[in-house]
Amino acid sequence: MTPQLSPSELEAGVPRQGLRLTGRVAIDGSEVELTDAYTSVPINWDGEATLGDLLIVAGDYDGSHFCVREICYRQSGGGAASIPNNAAHGINSEVARFTTAGVGRRLRARDLALRSIRQYFRDEAFVEVQTPVRVPSPGVEVYVEAIPSGDSYLITSPELHMKRLLVGGLPKIYQVAHASRADEQGAQHEPEFCLIEWYRAFAGQEHVMVDTEALVRRVAQATIEPPDADSLRIVSDGRQIELNAPFDRLTVSDAFANWADTPDVVALAAENEDRYFELFVERIEPRLTELRRPTFLTEYPVSQASLARAIPDRPDFAERFELYIGGVELCNGFGELTCPREQRSRMEADNVARVTQGKAPYPVDERFLGALAEGMPPSGGNALGFDRLLALCLGADDIQSVCAFPNNWR
Repeated sequence: MTPQLSPSELEAGVPRQGLRLTGRVAIDGSEVELTDAYTSVPINWDGEATLGDLLIVAGDYDGSHFCVREICYRQSGGGAASIPNNAAHGINSEVARFTTAGVGRRLRARDLALRSIRQYFRDEAFVEVQTPVRVPSPGVEVYVEAIPSGDSYLITSPELHMKRLLVGGLPKIYQVAHASRADEQGAQHEPEFCLIEWYRAFAGQEHVMVDTEALVRRVAQATIEPPDADSLRIVSDGRQIELNAPFDRLTVSDAFANWADTPDVVALAAENEDRYFELFVERIEPRLTELRRPTFLTEYPVSQASLARAIPDRPDFAERFELYIGGVELCNGFGELTCPREQRSRMEADNVARVTQGKAPYPVDERFLGALAEGMPPSGGNALGFDRLLALCLGADDIQSVCAFPNNWR
């Protein structure tokens, strides 16, 4: 049962918030009786109704109670054999999930966010591209598991194919991509998720960080209600995080020195990677959660950035950055590695590390390495987790609630 909506609300497909109609419907010829916990409302109308039909009712809503006047629309449901009573109470109910649980409102916000992202890239003269989702090589990363698909894999990122487009002559490209990773499920993880990935030729990580700040603000402005031109804030774990001011910067070296009593993070990452990750999770990430401003974590040890180029005057560190807002990692960006020999060496080393950990190696993408050999321009790129950003802006506890069909609702 759906209350009568305005034309704009009908077009948007989003019922008014705060209203929930539950109960049972009794049909006897031209009489429809709506019954809930409080009252029974008989409605006579000129027509027939059968089980499974969609009925739109008109009435008055004072903010807490809805008074039915008439049935104003009927669409045949084809004569359903039965409708489980639990659907009326929101258990496995598509209607309840999209109305009472607020998914419909969030999907409308998702659309607005994607429009704002595409508009930014249009303003910056980017070309939107599409690349395969099923590939012979998913890339070689030690801690990322791809999902097999026949004799190929579902992409964990569109990165390698997008870089081939850079080589081909497209200098500014972006993609709204669906990526997949095995064994990822949690408040901030889904086996299938949405990435905003983009690359700028003849640019570095600084240009891409400027893009990232602008995109975060665009999405926030499009989705946060009510909008405030003077102050743009999100709330995470009860903390207000300011988005209008320039985002902070923090090097990985400073983070480990200040929060993990580790003066030489390069040596730690190279000699005891397990301890590096342990300290990152136990000492660094909790402190990032406490920060009141978005923060770019920069200058990772080169051993932790297999697709990023080394900083020219500091070769132990790489041009890699991640953005944290409210402790949530939102993106992973690079000044891109363009040397084919160095890239092959790193991929082979990562495969050795996978085998050492009891994991299967992945095929090295020879077409990608061949493209690098043709000459990829110096470039910066970033992969931003769209679902995570949207959840932050909407104050959602998990990314499942901003997706139409998360893994637990397939």
